[in-house]
Amino acid sequence: MEIIARMNVGGPATQVLGLSERLNPEEFVHRLYTGYVDHEEGDHLELKRSSVRVHRIPGLGRSIRPTDDARALLGLISAMRAFRPHIVHTRTAKSGALGRVAATLAGVGAARVHVFHGHLLDGYFSGPKRAIYVRAERLLASLSDRLVTVGVHVRDDLLAAGIGRPEQYVVIPPGVRLGPVSDRGFARRILGLPADAPVVAYVGRLTQVKRPDRFIATAKGILQRVPDCHFVICGGGELREQVERSIEPIRPAFHLLGWRKDVETIYSAADVVLLTSDNEGTPLTLIEAGMAGTPVVATRVGSVTEVVQDGRTGLVAAIDTGELADHTVRLLSNSALARRMGEAARLWTTASFDVDRLVADTEALYRSLGARRRDRQVMTGEMNK
Repeated sequence: MEIIARMNVGGPATQVLGLSERLNPEEFVHRLYTGYVDHEEGDHLELKRSSVRVHRIPGLGRSIRPTDDARALLGLISAMRAFRPHIVHTRTAKSGALGRVAATLAGVGAARVHVFHGHLLDGYFSGPKRAIYVRAERLLASLSDRLVTVGVHVRDDLLAAGIGRPEQYVVIPPGVRLGPVSDRGFARRILGLPADAPVVAYVGRLTQVKRPDRFIATAKGILQRVPDCHFVICGGGELREQVERSIEPIRPAFHLLGWRKDVETIYSAADVVLLTSDNEGTPLTLIEAGMAGTPVVATRVGSVTEVVQDGRTGLVAAIDTGELADHTVRLLSNSALARRMGEAARLWTTASFDVDRLVADTEALYRSLGARRRDRQVMTGEMNK
């Protein structure tokens, strides 16, 4: 039983869909439970959902709403008692909390697994709220059989905060399968971009932790040295209007595309993909860009350095617009270096982050939990005798 609060175009939903479609149906009966599919972004999922059936849990969402949360908790308990899963697998903070509590209360004997696709330790909360989050996750870790992280750095951050024990953790990096990558000239014609101008792309949600404002500030620094550069923003979110206001003085250099299904077209059209976040897990944007053979510049946060091999497949910078701009200009002005890094990124990401590897790792985790469950049943039976 896999539980996620919201299905959208983000990394967690992408991982869920990859697993849902590829888990061995002869070995695993897999059901997906969610609060809702994002209406703004739902069309993006239709191509991938195919045979994946979504079971809805009324009230399950990202925000804290006591009435809805209570309704979702009761709905999850009821669904667990009806399905009687061997494993409850939760993703993201809210569904992780409600799902693990529900699995404890339902009394079905399911193993409890929670995935941290990143964490909320940095860039999300003020000091008091962060302390509450840490205390809550420590308690929830005590209700978990396994804690999965998408990278080693994410695991180490959580352990340093006192969340869980080392033996509970399993690191399973993301798995991605990118669509066919088109010719650069064709991609630029589709997107309405100049054929020969330098192009820098941002792919992701327009939300505070992703720092689109830092992307715009970096773009201004780049334009001072590369005045014909163009900047593509592929994504949407609550900061879209703020972004539109911020780019007004340099509007001709920007292309706001909203959400697109064909993200591979963005990567193909770009000379550099720029990530400016305050906090990340193991960002799919950087993996996808690498698979498309596009070099990246990224802030050194979360498990970014587990995707980007600094100086080989891309460049990593401090959270500093000047350094981000310097790295980007370096790649824009040295096409041989950019091509070399792009090819190295393609080879590295394709070998390390394929979706089939994600499925194999997850199936191995499920089998280990199934073996533990059988061992407990044998021990319980012997004790009863």
